[in-house]
Amino acid sequence: MSTSCTRPRRTAPALAAALLLAGCSGGTGDADGGGRAAPAAGRGSAVSAERCAQNEAAGTVTYVTGYQFQASASILDPVAAEALGYFDALCLDVEIQPGSGETAQNAQLVAAGTAQLSSIAGASDVLVNVANGVDVTAVALFGHVPVATLMTGPDVTDLRQLEGTTLGHKGALPVTIEAMLRTAGVDLDRVEQVSVGYDPTVLVRGQVQSLTGYKSNEPLTLRELGEEVTEWNPEDHGVPGSMATTIVDPGFLAEHPTAVQDFLRAQLHAYAHCEQHAAECVGYAAQSSRAGYDTEHNQRVWETETQLIDSSQPAGQPLGAIDAATVRAEAEFLVGMGQIDAVPDVDALVAEDVVAGLYEGAELIWPAP
Repeated sequence: MSTSCTRPRRTAPALAAALLLAGCSGGTGDADGGGRAAPAAGRGSAVSAERCAQNEAAGTVTYVTGYQFQASASILDPVAAEALGYFDALCLDVEIQPGSGETAQNAQLVAAGTAQLSSIAGASDVLVNVANGVDVTAVALFGHVPVATLMTGPDVTDLRQLEGTTLGHKGALPVTIEAMLRTAGVDLDRVEQVSVGYDPTVLVRGQVQSLTGYKSNEPLTLRELGEEVTEWNPEDHGVPGSMATTIVDPGFLAEHPTAVQDFLRAQLHAYAHCEQHAAECVGYAAQSSRAGYDTEHNQRVWETETQLIDSSQPAGQPLGAIDAATVRAEAEFLVGMGQIDAVPDVDALVAEDVVAGLYEGAELIWPAP
């Protein structure tokens, strides 16, 4: 397994600097947080010699997480796949880069070839970025419900009460939250929007009257502090959405299809392991992160997100599968809300066959064929 930052392919200078300044991790995962050594698979043990050579020809595969090493779906599972040796078993050299939480930046990094794959919040975020001229392909989708939420104090009983108040976000208003507010009849021109970073206590201190966040993170933090908050969820207002979507550089996918497929194979294999061994996998993320990683909170993040994913999984559809119909439905809704001008060529945007080829019926194919 590779453990050092390498020079990105076809790097746009400003984007490369942003990525490399964020730091990197090879994530050796020597122990599970409880002192037990991680089970290691041998190099190439889960792949044929021919496919191993194809994957090695891809070089270093850089993956950008959605936000740091938080124990979210599409973050914890790739981190665990690295620590458990699953990438190595498929002859993949993977570098996991911690993302900043800004979906637009992740999409731009992939489109520029600075990273080959990345996690992004949901299909709606992919659609908005594509509408803004960012060239990426969506290859996997884990949850079929929006992960974003809007928090207020319990005194807010109608979203239109937010007019004339201040809304805090993390650099941009999430697509599904904007759609929810528009659906509820909120005049967004009368809502002051400010970037407030990642401290959710700005809400309970009264610095903002509403705050965007993720169902699996900020509401948990505030309740752990004993604070009472109300969550306003897009799906309760008829807003379609998804979570834990994986995007890829389309040029890289065309040139190295087995590498993309086997990255996801290892990720899905690790996801199943982490569903049964959450504390162990959170331990791997803690090792990759800087000091101060809250393992108890992050285990709750993982358990909350896997529950959202499990409860929203369409019947008969394997985990991680992405289909054009779902993405098209989100696109049509965004057009109706005026968030994008037109439905893009979804069949070109979505590569359904990547994850579909990983399964035999409902069973993930491991080792690789």
